[in-house]
Amino acid sequence: MAAGQALLDTGFAHRMKALACTAPLHDLDGRKSAVQAADFTVYQMSELALHAIDLVTLAMDFDAGASPERVVADLSTFAARQVPERPTGEYERVARWVLENLINVGSADRGFRAVYGLTGADGHYERRDFDFKLLEEVPGADGDIYLRASNEAVNVLVGALEIDIESAQIAADIRLETLIRRGRLSDAQAAAQAARYRTIQYGEMLRQRLEATSRDVRSVDWLTSMPDFIAEALEHIEARYKAENAILVNITDVRDTADTPLRKQQAAALVEIVRDCLRRHEQLQAGLQNAGRRFRAEQDRQTFAPQPARADIDLHAQLLQPVLALPVHDADGVLSTFFTREAGLTIPLALRLVDLFTALVTPPIERELLGGEIEEPELSDEPEPPAFPDECYDYLDGLLDLDPEAPRRLSGLLEEARELHPELPLLLVVRVLALAAQEIGPARRHGAESVLIAVDDGTVLEDDEFAGTDLLVARAVLVPPQELEEHSHMGGARADDPRLSLPSMRERGAA
Repeated sequence: MAAGQALLDTGFAHRMKALACTAPLHDLDGRKSAVQAADFTVYQMSELALHAIDLVTLAMDFDAGASPERVVADLSTFAARQVPERPTGEYERVARWVLENLINVGSADRGFRAVYGLTGADGHYERRDFDFKLLEEVPGADGDIYLRASNEAVNVLVGALEIDIESAQIAADIRLETLIRRGRLSDAQAAAQAARYRTIQYGEMLRQRLEATSRDVRSVDWLTSMPDFIAEALEHIEARYKAENAILVNITDVRDTADTPLRKQQAAALVEIVRDCLRRHEQLQAGLQNAGRRFRAEQDRQTFAPQPARADIDLHAQLLQPVLALPVHDADGVLSTFFTREAGLTIPLALRLVDLFTALVTPPIERELLGGEIEEPELSDEPEPPAFPDECYDYLDGLLDLDPEAPRRLSGLLEEARELHPELPLLLVVRVLALAAQEIGPARRHGAESVLIAVDDGTVLEDDEFAGTDLLVARAVLVPPQELEEHSHMGGARADDPRLSLPSMRERGAA
């Protein structure tokens, strides 16, 4: 592949990664209609997700993260602004749902994965994996759990991916100063926020390297890379101090001489953002000055840490002498047990000098920048056999076609099912258990006229194959909300009480 084509593919991969980082936000709007606890379709979930990432990013410090409860409380206010007429408790549920999806609570590693493809040197199309996270839960020094935004999450806020932080910061400072000088304060506020995100990203890079040093000092190059990084970071802070102090002076003059309340408010917001940037630079400088001392402390701790204590066996006193006092028949079992567990099933080969030299001079395998190639799975064309025969589903529909005035017991349905098909009782039990767990509220919202339900009234199931409760299965007629309101005005039950849609099944079932 030509060099130009390689650069083109690398740039294409970066764009695909940038697009993948925004996919979880758009997915929230696609899945909000599937929530059955409440009607979330009226909320703009992608906007709330951006607000959540922004809240976590701005609340992060060099040593601490954002409090989840504080983020939920602040995010609830944004949800309330979108739909003011909803109950207060629903806003908090919406905020928690958005936050849990950004953390990806349902997955094993709590991360996201995107698949993209590149054309290799031989013209072959290769699929690759891109794993990333947006919000991460990290333990705090006080034992609590805090949230931190990843680099991919910050890049979602500023609309870029894997760019040079130093160059981006200089460009943001120049653009901010130009916008202030031209009086475009609304655009200047967006530029100042982007500059602050870059400052946070720079500090996050240092924090990750120091955490890696705490785990293993050999994982970070403290001989060349880390000293160069610290020197560049200190130069970065010095340049940013000069630029941001100059910007602060200019914007303070604009704030003090503003002739309209809106312009004064925008200038005051810019002053707070630039001051926050200066505060974060102070934190970053303190971390850089302490980095060398922290490395030396971790090096001493990991080098001279005592080896874990192990309970050694006294072979002479605890094994040899007791075994010599035993008969040969009994001693054989004791020795066989000991040597089997001590030596294992296979004995490792002795280490040779040539093997040790080969392991030391072999360079480490570098990780592919764009991810490894995905192997195409071998899929079978044979259809998966059904769990139950087709005629069982026809019999099931007939059994559950109940009259609203005549509920039936599960035991009676099981007896009739055994006469129709030998596999029908299990399918019937699975269906009835699903009926017992369903909610009437979603069916009412979708305009259904009736719904099948199963009620547990405490009757024990007497059956040779199944055990538990003899559920009462019935078809409940759903009364329209207008009739429920009329009924409530006449002195009946509340209009929002779902029990109005149920017949009196306890009395009819007993019959």
